[in-house]
Amino acid sequence: MPDTPIVEIRNLSKRFGDLEAVNDVSLEVQRGEVVVIIGPSGSGKSTLLRCINRLESANGGTISIDGEILTRDEKQINHIRAEVGMVFQQFNLFPHKTVLENITLGPIIVKGMEEGAAETLAHTLLAKVGIPEKADAYPEQLSGGQQQRVAIARALAMEPKIMLFDEPTSALDPEMIKEVLDVMLDLAREGMTMLVVSHEMGFARAAAHRIVFMDQGQIVEITTPEELFTAPKHERLKRFLSQILP
Repeated sequence: MPDTPIVEIRNLSKRFGDLEAVNDVSLEVQRGEVVVIIGPSGSGKSTLLRCINRLESANGGTISIDGEILTRDEKQINHIRAEVGMVFQQFNLFPHKTVLENITLGPIIVKGMEEGAAETLAHTLLAKVGIPEKADAYPEQLSGGQQQRVAIARALAMEPKIMLFDEPTSALDPEMIKEVLDVMLDLAREGMTMLVVSHEMGFARAAAHRIVFMDQGQIVEITTPEELFTAPKHERLKRFLSQILP
């Protein structure tokens, strides 16, 4: 149903020992929406994304993806992961496989796509992320920005309903950041549902429909880019912005 949030998080909690990494968080994300999550280190941003993709199991609360509540069933988890693409800080490419092989592996093994169709899709996606000439290269032959664009293409090859980005530019040299953000901006303009953990405030201003500020495992404020930069409400958010904005 189009009115149903594609991601629905209710009272989510995740503990690591005595640390409450995510504490009673609730959030809805609509189809085609870009939500950027900001906050200081250790605020629970990445843990929240990892719970959505079931890389971490929550201690309490529920997560629904496209109306389906996540369970502990391994088959269901794999099904959900096929619909939720994730791009990490590190590129996590297979070093012994070519770019083309890295991208086609998932569609062939997980989705049963024929090799020829998977390769055609991979070439289309490499053109989309701006490196069509790198299909036969190995990861070590690529710059960090190119490797991250391959990682994005690999996630898109599974034709996900949602893309999660966990600080995708934090491991990149400054001159490589723009090429990755440009790809993400294109995805946002095309209507891809995206949850992005990032400190790239220029991207947040240009692409986000809403910005979520987290601190100490909780959502402190949800706002629009315009309100964030002109009239943040919470004092903790004001202090955070004063430290990261020029």
